[in-house]
Amino acid sequence: MERTSTLTEEEKEFFMNEAINEAYKAQTQQEVPIGAVVVLDGQIIGRGHNLREKTRDATSHAEMQAIRQACQHVANWRLEKAQLFVTLEPCPMCSGAMILSRVSEVYFGASDQKAGTAGTLMNLLQDDRFNHVAYVESGILEEKCGQLLTNFFQVLRRRKKEEKMKKRLDI
Repeated sequence: MERTSTLTEEEKEFFMNEAINEAYKAQTQQEVPIGAVVVLDGQIIGRGHNLREKTRDATSHAEMQAIRQACQHVANWRLEKAQLFVTLEPCPMCSGAMILSRVSEVYFGASDQKAGTAGTLMNLLQDDRFNHVAYVESGILEEKCGQLLTNFFQVLRRRKKEEKMKKRLDI
């Protein structure tokens, strides 16, 4: 049986914009701008943004932060009937956390050619060998999500180039 989204296009865009707001929070902390929100019954119950540099913790991805907060909110590790919105396609760790927490629907903006496991490199979220399968939809505000990352990395590369030039001149 083919599953379909339970949300309207307007709801999808609204919640993805909330995830984008989380990505901006990461960016202001010099983190890769990735944001996520978990939604249950039309309400945001978990928010997260990338914090790997600040926490020096490889598991501090936006999705992990949002899932932890959502689980605390419902006082349960199961997030059945919840939707997760994330600006970048989930990695293997985050897809695994979504499976384990039983997130029902996953929506993402930009595809991740290097680590995406919601359809790009593989699709862990819809692999029926696991005990849970989620509905997955990509491309929600894709250009906006992708441009946020592109701009961040352009600035980062420019900054590194300037630092390198400055070191050369100081020698």
